[in-house]
Amino acid sequence: TRHAWHGTAQQLARNGYHCHTADGRGHGDSGWVNGGSYTLDQFVDDATRLAGQCKQAPVWVGASMGGLLGMIAATEIEDLRLRALVLVDITPRWETRGVERIMAFMRSHPHGFASVHEAQDAVRAYLPHRANDQNPERLRKLLVPTGNGRLRWHWDPALLETVAAESARWSDRLVAAARQLRLPVLLISGGRSDLVSERTVAEFQQLVPHAEHRCIADATHMVACDANDRFTEVILDYLN
Repeated sequence: TRHAWHGTAQQLARNGYHCHTADGRGHGDSGWVNGGSYTLDQFVDDATRLAGQCKQAPVWVGASMGGLLGMIAATEIEDLRLRALVLVDITPRWETRGVERIMAFMRSHPHGFASVHEAQDAVRAYLPHRANDQNPERLRKLLVPTGNGRLRWHWDPALLETVAAESARWSDRLVAAARQLRLPVLLISGGRSDLVSERTVAEFQQLVPHAEHRCIADATHMVACDANDRFTEVILDYLN
């Protein structure tokens, strides 16, 4: 959601950068697709339209799927102009075990939670390194009340099956996109990520030799949440 970028956007704005943050399709306050028929090309179109609204060529910062969309849009959309691309813990190929762990968490608790504190317990089990760093009000922004008084995560459950099934078939397309990248590229990885590894980073650097790479050692795949200050410093240093 846009909330994941709030702290970084505020800091970049203080340094003179104009920032847009957005809820992805089917996430946060954005609408859901009728019938749950999501496709990754829909997300690429969303990214293209969002970036195209900027008066100047923007720097696209995308975490996980957002990074993949930026790669595709930057190389496949002829009229789109991006100034640079920042990929946050994502490479054209990724570790399958890490994806499976993420999907297992997202599929858990299909009936939601009785309270924010119950949701906190679920997050603590998934991210034990952040057990003492869960602000209930921050977490509440990621939960939506249901008709029966329970709380559910902010995403459309239909996303899980359709996007997961498609993304597995996108590997060749993403590798081809990476090879075509000519704009400045920064890859920020989490040293404790189970999605991006030394192997996938090395392959990415072969595909995009001019790309820069920064690793935030104690961050997991959730880089912006695990180490927001250092994450923002890396982006600001790169932009400057």
